[in-house]
Amino acid sequence: MSMLGVLKRAGESLLLSGGPVAIARRAFRHRCLILAYHNVLPDGAEPGADLSLHLPRADFANQLEQLTRHCEVIPLAALTGSRSHGDRPRVAITFDDAYSGAITAGVDELVKRGLPATFFVCPGFVGGRAFWWDAVRSGKSPESFARLRATSLSDWKGQDDKVRDNAVKMGFTIHEPPSHARAATEAELTRAANMPGIIFGSHTWSHSNLTRLTDVELSGELERSLTWLHEWFGNVSSWLSYPYGLADSRVETAARSAGYQGALRVEGGWLPEVPSNWFQLPRLNVPAGASIKRFAIQIAGLLSG
Repeated sequence: MSMLGVLKRAGESLLLSGGPVAIARRAFRHRCLILAYHNVLPDGAEPGADLSLHLPRADFANQLEQLTRHCEVIPLAALTGSRSHGDRPRVAITFDDAYSGAITAGVDELVKRGLPATFFVCPGFVGGRAFWWDAVRSGKSPESFARLRATSLSDWKGQDDKVRDNAVKMGFTIHEPPSHARAATEAELTRAANMPGIIFGSHTWSHSNLTRLTDVELSGELERSLTWLHEWFGNVSSWLSYPYGLADSRVETAARSAGYQGALRVEGGWLPEVPSNWFQLPRLNVPAGASIKRFAIQIAGLLSG
């Protein structure tokens, strides 16, 4: 571990050992936090290319233990209810992309503890299809992949087929990830739908950058996904998670028109005490690799990201 890493871990231990965390927990006891997860890896499983999205099952289980000890875990829909007057902050657990690992190993850990969660599904990927960010590989520098991602979201609208085609032209290669690092199958979703506390929401049809779509494309992405979910499952909420966390006022208006009751970004930390815009709600992104001490500090309210 680098010296910076050692100092970081030492600082986390110092915060947890004394009064700052206790003071923060008291200050945030009436606040709400939405957690944003992506995948949960079965034991010993290989992640996709974007390592930050694939959390080992043991780490996820440890985080759930922290949540049950210090927070009140509630369904996402309960956030619209009255302000909590309890002694612990309210936390809603959400997952983007409906990875197979999350829908299987992740759901099993949640159900074991009786915890609710909302999984945002992209029906266009259901059936074991891989997302481009897990399939595109290269021996190039991280900077080259960052440039690819930026161009993908702007010029190619974040659309999977276009990104893959152009990535190959730029010298990247395509390697399909293992099944647990791909979108869930219909059978896996159906199994999860029968578990207590598991709710599905929309992550649009094909995970495009909504801000770059035409009005017709935008309406199709929002409406088609919600229709598909209602046709397949009974445990569907009218919540939306924006692909890549991207939205603007036009996208928000379209989401309202499509019948959604609220929508989520992928970052931003704790909810305001009184949200002014239910179509720009922040979440705390939980990446793989963060220490359990850092997670404990974040859910106490000391760190926002």
